[in-house]
Amino acid sequence: MHAVRHEILPPSGVEFAACLKLTPSTVALDTQPGSANAGPSSRPLGSALYNVVVARSNYLRIFEVRQELAPISTHKEDERERRASVRKGTEAVEGEVEMDASGEGFVNMGTVKSTGQNGSLLPPTVHRLYFVREHRLHGIVTGIESIRIVTSYEDGLDRLLVSFKDAKIALLEWSAAIADLLTVSIHTYERAPQLTTLDSSLFRSQLRADPQSRCAALSLPKDAIAILPFYQSQAELDVMEHESQTRDIPYSLSFILELTADVDERIRHMIDFAFLPGFNSPTIAVLCQRQQTWTGRLKEYKDTVGVFIFTMDPVTRNSAVITAVENLPYDCFEITACPSALGGVIVTSSNSIIHVDQSARCVILPVNGWPPRVSEAPLSGSQQENEQRNLQLEGSKAIFVNDRTLFLVTKEGTVHPLEITADGRTVSKMTLSAPVARSAMPAILKKVSDELIFVGSITGPSVLLKAAKVEEVIEEGDVEMNDGPTAVVDREDSMELDDDDDDIYGPSKAEDKLTANGMNGAAGSLRTRTVVHLSFSDSIPAYGPINDFTFSVAKNGDRPVPEIVAATGSGMLGGFTLFQRDLPTRVKRKLHIIGGGRGMWSLPVRQPVKVNGATYERPANPHHSVNDAVIISTDANPSPGLSRIASRTLKSDISITTRIPGTTVGAASFFQGTAILHVMSNAIRVLEPDGTERQIIKDLDGNMPRPKIRYCSISDPFVLIIREDESLGLFIGESERGKIRRKDMSPMGEKTSRYIAGCFYADASGIFQSKPNAAVEGSDKSGTATLQAAMNAGANSQWLLLCRPQGVLEIWSLPKLALIFSSTAVATLDSVLVDSGDPPALSLPTDPPRKPQELDIEQVMIAPLGESAPRPHLLVFLRSGQFAIYEAVPSPLPPNEAVPVTRTSTLLVKFVKVLSRNFDIRPNNEENEKSVLAEQKRISRLLIPFVTSPAPGKSFSGVFFTGDRPSWILSTDKGGVKMHSSGHSVVHAFTACSLWESKGDFLLYTEEGPSLVEWIPDVQLEQHLPARIVSKPRAYSNIVFEPSTSLLVAASVAQNKFASYDDDGNSLWDPDAPDVSFPYCETSSLELISPEAWIVMDGYEFAPNEFVTCIDCVSLETVSTEAGMKDYIAIGTVINRGEDLAIKGAVYIFEVVEVVPDPSLGLKRLYRLKLHCRDDAKGPVTALCGMGGYLVSSMGQKIFVRAFDLDERLVGVAFLDVGMYVTSLRAVKNLLVIGDAVRSVWFVAFQEDPYKLVVLAKDVHRHSITRADLFFADNRVSIVAGDEEGVIRIYEYDPHDPESKGGQRLLCRTEFHGQNEYRSSYLIARRGKGPESDIPQAKLIFGGTDGSLSSLTHVDEVAYKRLQLLQGQLTRNVQHVAGLNPKAFRIVRNDYVSRPLTKGILDGNLLAAFDDLPITQQNEVTQQIGTERTTVAKDWLNLGGAW
Repeated sequence: MHAVRHEILPPSGVEFAACLKLTPSTVALDTQPGSANAGPSSRPLGSALYNVVVARSNYLRIFEVRQELAPISTHKEDERERRASVRKGTEAVEGEVEMDASGEGFVNMGTVKSTGQNGSLLPPTVHRLYFVREHRLHGIVTGIESIRIVTSYEDGLDRLLVSFKDAKIALLEWSAAIADLLTVSIHTYERAPQLTTLDSSLFRSQLRADPQSRCAALSLPKDAIAILPFYQSQAELDVMEHESQTRDIPYSLSFILELTADVDERIRHMIDFAFLPGFNSPTIAVLCQRQQTWTGRLKEYKDTVGVFIFTMDPVTRNSAVITAVENLPYDCFEITACPSALGGVIVTSSNSIIHVDQSARCVILPVNGWPPRVSEAPLSGSQQENEQRNLQLEGSKAIFVNDRTLFLVTKEGTVHPLEITADGRTVSKMTLSAPVARSAMPAILKKVSDELIFVGSITGPSVLLKAAKVEEVIEEGDVEMNDGPTAVVDREDSMELDDDDDDIYGPSKAEDKLTANGMNGAAGSLRTRTVVHLSFSDSIPAYGPINDFTFSVAKNGDRPVPEIVAATGSGMLGGFTLFQRDLPTRVKRKLHIIGGGRGMWSLPVRQPVKVNGATYERPANPHHSVNDAVIISTDANPSPGLSRIASRTLKSDISITTRIPGTTVGAASFFQGTAILHVMSNAIRVLEPDGTERQIIKDLDGNMPRPKIRYCSISDPFVLIIREDESLGLFIGESERGKIRRKDMSPMGEKTSRYIAGCFYADASGIFQSKPNAAVEGSDKSGTATLQAAMNAGANSQWLLLCRPQGVLEIWSLPKLALIFSSTAVATLDSVLVDSGDPPALSLPTDPPRKPQELDIEQVMIAPLGESAPRPHLLVFLRSGQFAIYEAVPSPLPPNEAVPVTRTSTLLVKFVKVLSRNFDIRPNNEENEKSVLAEQKRISRLLIPFVTSPAPGKSFSGVFFTGDRPSWILSTDKGGVKMHSSGHSVVHAFTACSLWESKGDFLLYTEEGPSLVEWIPDVQLEQHLPARIVSKPRAYSNIVFEPSTSLLVAASVAQNKFASYDDDGNSLWDPDAPDVSFPYCETSSLELISPEAWIVMDGYEFAPNEFVTCIDCVSLETVSTEAGMKDYIAIGTVINRGEDLAIKGAVYIFEVVEVVPDPSLGLKRLYRLKLHCRDDAKGPVTALCGMGGYLVSSMGQKIFVRAFDLDERLVGVAFLDVGMYVTSLRAVKNLLVIGDAVRSVWFVAFQEDPYKLVVLAKDVHRHSITRADLFFADNRVSIVAGDEEGVIRIYEYDPHDPESKGGQRLLCRTEFHGQNEYRSSYLIARRGKGPESDIPQAKLIFGGTDGSLSSLTHVDEVAYKRLQLLQGQLTRNVQHVAGLNPKAFRIVRNDYVSRPLTKGILDGNLLAAFDDLPITQQNEVTQQIGTERTTVAKDWLNLGGAW
């Protein structure tokens, strides 16, 4: 059986991060003359300051950090509007409003606005993260670091080092040519002797880089480090070139440093290591444990950890230990390098914080009462101070914010400032202050700049914090200098977070100690101290690991749709994440009266003001856009078409004011919104706001009618029309006369030239900039040059985009029509479109007329896409169904390159492809027919731009793609460009509509007719599927859908104090000090949740030491229904009794019953959980399922089949001894698949006469299975199992195969490395196309512990062979990011077979690269495997879809 693995959602969260200057935008201003010393604060607003590169598993993303103006609150907008109505000279002075509100006679002007260095007022600014690029790599990332090489001193850019699980290091840099990452080199150590050991797969490598970029280090098994040196000057490079004659690379030969043999024999079992700053040679501090121990062996071995600091010469490869400290607590787990001004390292342990300096002096600060009990190391601080702290530092992270202040972030996200008191470099005291804030649960802390800290989290959103250093004056009453706070939460700069971030900050406690004090130069009598002001800047949304998931039925309005409900997150950031395949919308009202089957346009128009016979537009508030006033719609029936103009009445109803015979091609507001430009199939009309005709220009050639107008583009004051014979018409409006006229097109060449597509673009981003040719007189710099055009276009420059039939894309400046950009690569959808410099192409009419070709451009458009800062994107749609989106990227000319002599100016922009899609376009058999029936059946596929505001303060600029594959094209700040299906089978017409005073409404003409729709609120569009976050203050471990009531049953997880008791109920141990606490254990509670309002209807509390391991909705036999079966909720639990007593378990049977609702709750129906049975077990119940009316559950090493007798007890009918720990049970009919943590997979059958469980076959090899499922298609069945290492295996049961030993062994046919472990799966039915669509096939969906969502889809034999050959071609012929090998990444080591079992599962991530290739390269790849591009594209398209 063959299948393909798709990655529906990439991993969520941030595990590794690096902060650097990677892209040219971060150094563009630094390289200008006079800006060498310009700091971030002196940069213009909106410019990129730094890059943040984050990774989780195989998912790599690049973000920009930009400094922007702080958003204006709605209160300030209202205040601005109020002040606008006040007569000039009577407005309030600065600060008067605040003074009146407080009632005081003065106001501190410093709190109103910040002041620059020259005394000028600076507006408040914030730092924001913006998405740049993403990549799904063919390897698992284990580290990211920033590095500078020789060429970094020329371009000012840092390079990126990425390490991978299979002991590889890739050096990447940003390429301006492709506007993406480019691989410089890859260094592999997988053949090193340290990696040939049997336990090397369990090793987790760490990547570190020297602060001065002299070398990088990768940890290897067996206490070894791979060193990769880098050249730092051209002199070093010249020496190496002279010696070897071939050295033109930025690094020298790497080598492996064995710490035990080459450095010090005491370095064993390395825990962590770090490079230290401020040394002339690379210096490494290693944290190791010479003698390994654990809590139960502390009487024999404790204080077993040591710190060794040694210097190393990368050239001679010699090293020398300069500091060695041993006898540190056994539970040390992390080492942090101190700034060079302080020196030494900070060692973090579970119970203390330790500073080790270069003279081997240690200062140990305990954070709870355990260090004296588990260590003999001397502690600092008084006993009274130490007893006030009771922290647990497991999972915490530390980072220095300045030379004396350290931020310690615990695993819950609480931020504790740590002040280091030192005399020079001698530390005398460390003071841990009370928590000042709560941030994300940290996986990594990185310093972006002196003021910015990035907190990466794998369990939820990652945040960007601002830690500004502020000099505060010490008042005269402060005799004790240490009474001031070290760090405080800056409430003025902090912002409201999203719902999933609402716990990021707790109450501020100003009990922190100061960091430093100094003297104010202006007033010598005043003393100041430095206080760190901590504030929230921005966040990267994430939902964390998927603990469990299920399918639910959601209602988008009145339309039921399937929805994945995933239990995600951890701790306080727990809750549910809801995924839908299509962007969820709901219908607000039906509007059948307006029709619109051929098009709808909702337009804002306003009445002009006439003064002394002259017409002026009515002034409008620039902060409040005008709502739409009229709707123009058109239909093909009755022939030759009918157009309507509708407006809203006082009762919010719609009324048709004008009916016009004929079909409308396009409409838009014109003359600054005071008129309507109406393009019909045979005429162009200017209408008054009430719909009366002001001017009409009939499309005639002399007295002969021209071919019908099939397309138009309107951008005030220009109008473009394209006719059915591909001829072009261009008009311009004259605002003085209020009419339009034909525009001279002689600069474009022959009047009879043919064009297949075109549009206008008005640039508001400033990215479209042209460079004039100095050799040509009269060249313009920007597109719009005349005064009239500039007034009409506002601040936007306007450009004309045209496509000729031979596939040439041209951009012309307006209004002078000068060619500034041309490219022939758009027809083949190349990865980058650059200006070819060619003169205008010829596209004269041919005889006979040219027939449409498969690769003709059907639609082309430049439109802004984005959220808070929209950027121009080029959208191209071909007749063959291929669709591509390009981002416009500034492309300045090199200093020594001139403008082409064929141009008066050139456009300093290139287009980089960011998204590709392939649509299965239905063949149009009536292509050449002109009948009325063919016109009615025609489906128009149009790209329609829109701007919407689904919520206050949130705005999206996007494009809607109509037709039989309707899609929303959107771009978000944190997610980039995404294409979401609309969920309709066809959309004939679309327009954004604010006629009902809502900026989030749309008019759609779907298969159900015209309707007004809106997005479902609170939908996050950053993910690859539309998602909604339901935040809860707790996490959930299991969830199941109850189909009879459409409710959800979930098990929440909390931490509870654990105590052991003897047989008499007496506690065996109690805390004997205030800083010593009970240990914690997990406890669960059951919740019955309504997915409509997400309220908990009922619940069940388990014992404090009992937690849920499995939940399932099972059908059991019962006498209470006529059918004899009923759905119940079966729950398996584990009772933790400590390490001295055996674990027990229990099975619970609940029923969801309906009760009379309480009127005060406002619910129409209310349900409760009814407990029918609790069955105690002698072992843990770790898995259960239903099978033919029976309950199958595990109990330790046994499997039991039980019947539900009299709805009150479980009666065992059969059992089976299985492996060590049952992790998965799946049943279909009477077949059962058992997954075990040690004994792999068992295939079992159940018979009822007599009751018996029969082992059919099992896997003889040992694998730690986390989930096993039955997978069936084409009358065949297989077993799909996943293990802890992320390996997916397909087993077959074939008694006729000799290798199965008569059917006793399951045959492993395929092994595929899925890169992540999954513990939840769901089997759904997938119906294909064609005659066999009635018989569904299985499709498996997996939820990964790293937050990814994957699927396994069956592939038929013929398509599999084609796609497997294509996969091989893509592996060899495509440049993969970081130089990784996709085939080697998916290979699983198996010592029992001669060749890897790679055939059987296709890699969806690799095959997805086929859509991104240019069409010419697609043809080359498919020709080499003996097939056609269209055939492969259809094969791949048939396997697509999330579910």
